[in-house]
Amino acid sequence: MALCDWQSYGQGPDLVLIHGWGMNSAVWSLILPYLTANYRVHCVDLPGFGLSPAQPGLDLEQLAQVLLKESPAQATWLGWSLGGLVATQAALLAPHRLTGLVTVASSPKFVAEPGWRGIKPAVLNAFASQLEQDFSLTVERFMALQAMGSPTAKKDIKALKQAVFSRPAPDPQALADGLQILASADLRQACQSIRLPWLRLYGRLDGLVPVAVAGQMDAWVPHSPSEVFAHSAHAPFVTEPDGVIDRLTAFLATNCRPDCAR
Repeated sequence: MALCDWQSYGQGPDLVLIHGWGMNSAVWSLILPYLTANYRVHCVDLPGFGLSPAQPGLDLEQLAQVLLKESPAQATWLGWSLGGLVATQAALLAPHRLTGLVTVASSPKFVAEPGWRGIKPAVLNAFASQLEQDFSLTVERFMALQAMGSPTAKKDIKALKQAVFSRPAPDPQALADGLQILASADLRQACQSIRLPWLRLYGRLDGLVPVAVAGQMDAWVPHSPSEVFAHSAHAPFVTEPDGVIDRLTAFLATNCRPDCAR
């Protein structure tokens, strides 16, 4: 029995797409048609999200191991937000399995601390408390937060909702486990050892992964190029899909052929 639900499309080098917290792989429907002509795209629902059965209590390393068990032998991994953490962890655990890494609106440490920009701990604590009362409303609030500041916020939220609600509601425990990962993970030191081709994409208006993280990460991993999308918040592939696709496909064509695995 499969540990996760995987949907695969197109032909070409393998590309794995990993969604963020509270979401599912249907969020990729907006950019999928632009990728399948040149890539074999594998969209996965994380455990307890979308069509994947729940696996309560997974930490970040276990979550990455679950995906590695069923993913292609070699692929570029693209992760959005929490999915970026999972992809980064996979790159640390099994660099020989990845031909490249792309993180979108993600950070090796989501929670702010002195000298590091991120989500205030109180915000994550509030989401954790709200989950126990009304997890559906909590997920909706989180979607609104992801688009806040974007000039197309209403359209972006509608697109996210249509995608997410096209699949079963997430498992409450999976949501809680995901928040715990966001609250506790810190891959800053470890990610300096990553030598795979690594592209980092950010939204200038992002309230969850502040744009200052891009500059901080430029110093931590100077070999990894980054790009900031001026009109986007936490979901640049929704707000500025053309720009994201252009940057992504250029990176993949240059860096992420199967023979470039490390």
